[in-house]
Amino acid sequence: MITVSELSLNFSGEPLFKDVNLKFTEGNCYGVIGANGAGKSTFLRILSGDLDSSTGTVSIAAKTRMSVLKQDHFAFNEETVLNTVLGGNERLLEVMHEKDALYMKDPFTEEDGNKAAELEAEFAEMDGWDAETEASRLLNGLGLDADAILYTEMKNLGDGDKVKVLLARALFGKPDILLMDEPTNHLDVNAVHWLEDFLADFTGTVVVVSHDRHFLNNVCTHIVDIDYGKVRLYVGNYEFWYESSQLMQRMIKDQNKKNEDKIKELQNFIQRFSANKSKARQATSRRKLIDKLSVEELPASSRRYPWVGFTTDREAGKDILEVRGISKTIDGEKVLDNVSFIVRRDDKIAFISDNELAMTTLFQILMGEMDADEGSFKWGVTTSQSYFPKDNNEYFDGHEESMIDWIAPYSRTDTLESTLRSFLGRMLFSGDDVYKPVRVLSGGEKVRLMLARMMQFGSNVLVIDQPTNHLDLESITAVNNGVRDFKGTVLFASHDHEFVNTIATRVIELRKQGVLDKECTYDEFLEFREAYKG
Repeated sequence: MITVSELSLNFSGEPLFKDVNLKFTEGNCYGVIGANGAGKSTFLRILSGDLDSSTGTVSIAAKTRMSVLKQDHFAFNEETVLNTVLGGNERLLEVMHEKDALYMKDPFTEEDGNKAAELEAEFAEMDGWDAETEASRLLNGLGLDADAILYTEMKNLGDGDKVKVLLARALFGKPDILLMDEPTNHLDVNAVHWLEDFLADFTGTVVVVSHDRHFLNNVCTHIVDIDYGKVRLYVGNYEFWYESSQLMQRMIKDQNKKNEDKIKELQNFIQRFSANKSKARQATSRRKLIDKLSVEELPASSRRYPWVGFTTDREAGKDILEVRGISKTIDGEKVLDNVSFIVRRDDKIAFISDNELAMTTLFQILMGEMDADEGSFKWGVTTSQSYFPKDNNEYFDGHEESMIDWIAPYSRTDTLESTLRSFLGRMLFSGDDVYKPVRVLSGGEKVRLMLARMMQFGSNVLVIDQPTNHLDLESITAVNNGVRDFKGTVLFASHDHEFVNTIATRVIELRKQGVLDKECTYDEFLEFREAYKG
């Protein structure tokens, strides 16, 4: 159990959060959510002891082992994969090193023998003899080949594989408390499902920060919401929290609207009859009623949802896209091999693949940014396409113009500054932000600006490659809803399970050769693929 009492944290004299009183109990998984900058990762660092709070305490029961997922790719570069994972239980690794050092001594004294016996007993108590087996099981579950990499040094692994090893390190040794910041980063669907199953069976306490709504829905028993300096605990998963919060906001707005209407009615009565002696008593009573009907202010929130919506200038005809036998080799690797499919009007197709480069390459070919080695494709004559590339650097690197000047050439209406400011405001760019050079924007700001650009085109086909990268939960939700509600055709790829499952009406998997194509939701496709042996 973790007990948080009267906790606060100040930065430069301003409170990030204050008066936090929470209990995290065993057997539960707590998802920590909040807008960018609200302090989610900072809160985790305080719980782990890496950061001191300004006031208050964090108490953990004696003999409780806490494990923390740290995504420092270079921290263990000189260690083997095995030692990195075993280091998740620091005492176990210490005992192993102490034993090895003792047995190397010459002469080996009686005192050394007694010490070795004590270490052996402690080692057995920590399941040390099964440690390598457990490490292998964790690595294999996360999609790595343990037999091939167990004695490899970490510096020889790619960044994605390093992250998986660090996650295995955090899960190793049956910790009592598990703190994780974005644990699904760089994990494929199978690894995420394995992690969900692992946490479902985990008997300790889990506190996790994640932008993956599907993951939060599947693993969380509680939500910890950090919003405008307050940290509140809610029972239920993310979806339950979100629907409840939206319902509460609507109820408060409805009640406020009723109160406002009643106040106007009473004010009109007072204005009409306050000078009329026969009505003066009624006017006085209505003044008292107005005092009781003061409009309740909506709870302040740091959450901001951009407005994302795509409209079409004209409806597409029957023919949208035909792809025949496209193949492409990049750096000696065949990433597309005999890819063929036909897109129908209003299809919303999710493209998936074990090789992420395959999806990006296909989109680049379809958008004319790359030539295929073999095969052909043909867009329908009535189609118009808007493209969201996975890598948007060429649109921003080296560009000195401000946001408002950058977006002006794409405007569908006019280029008046007031019009452009209003449009950018809906995408959460306000005040002097619109004059920032686009080259200095953050990853999330660039994504929102690219989406703003796409919305100007009025295209009837959207081609979208990983649109949720760098976005917070609020922006992901807005993009999700905007693409889902689009009255046109969508070809897209995304790591966000919820995004894919709520938008796709059809799934095409790019395989080592050809495709697997099925009209269904993403969850239905995954079930179908399990049984598919082709």
